[in-house]
Amino acid sequence: MYATQRLSFLIIKILDLKAKQRPLINSKFNIVNKLNSLSIKFVKNYFCIVHLIFSHMEYQAKYITEDIKLSCYQDKFFKSDIMFEHHMLIWFISGETKIVQAEGTYLFQKGDIFLIPRNQLATIINYPKDGLPHQTVVMHLTTEWLRNFYDKITFRPIVAGEQKIRHYNNHPLLQSCLSSLIPYFDMKELPADIANLKITEAVSILRSIDSSIDNILTNFEEPGKIDLAGYMEKNFMFNMPLEKFGYLTGRSLTTFKRDFKRTFDTTPQKWLTQKRLELAHYQFVEKRKKPTDVCYEVGFENLSHFSFAFKKHFGYAPTELLAAKS
Repeated sequence: MYATQRLSFLIIKILDLKAKQRPLINSKFNIVNKLNSLSIKFVKNYFCIVHLIFSHMEYQAKYITEDIKLSCYQDKFFKSDIMFEHHMLIWFISGETKIVQAEGTYLFQKGDIFLIPRNQLATIINYPKDGLPHQTVVMHLTTEWLRNFYDKITFRPIVAGEQKIRHYNNHPLLQSCLSSLIPYFDMKELPADIANLKITEAVSILRSIDSSIDNILTNFEEPGKIDLAGYMEKNFMFNMPLEKFGYLTGRSLTTFKRDFKRTFDTTPQKWLTQKRLELAHYQFVEKRKKPTDVCYEVGFENLSHFSFAFKKHFGYAPTELLAAKS
């Protein structure tokens, strides 16, 4: 499990590094070359990582800058647990995404436009649909860019707003702004400052159609120390590194582990596994959900490991439980 997580984060870092070159990432050869060029010492077999990537997806990404990308998943399914470090404005071209957060589940598809606030935990499950790949335009609204933007304008200081996903489905101004980015992804030479102009346009539209968006975009605070028990009970289903849980609860990794032991009288790994399995059991008994859905929604990375852990904990497999309840 830990090794798989490490490999997943390595892959994400590779994609981020490639962003500055605005390439199309679409082959095993390209990824292997990037691994070689990075001289990653702890990777002994590059093709194991390549197989890991392409056993789940065929990923393509084009970039205007590292903050504006055209993302495409060609395969049947891709799932990740992430923390959003920046606000993300997303326009759906095709496909479907399920976003699972502590307060609820969202489903997005073709034509949808939405903004995900930063420092949010979520499980993202991407699917192709109607024979088309999962394809989106994604714009990162970074803290640095937003500080510069708001320093130049006059606005009324306000209390930080509720950090929830904002929907702008099929809004003509936002759709026009985001769709106008498409031609730039194939250009070798870009007009000067085009990315900044397009982000400025998008934020200006958001401010004109959403009177409370400033509450979110001007919230530059970093997470402070909060109640650990309450936060973990609400967010245990997200398969994040402990460092991220520490950051989001206002603690260093060492302090997080110490406070966790004091609060729950066990290690984070044991507690997280038990909580995820208990939630899975509830989903099977009360919601009658399928193992493939439950596995990823409660924080496991693959079905075989989930089934093994479930049977070890409860003494019977998910399929046996479902059969007994049917």
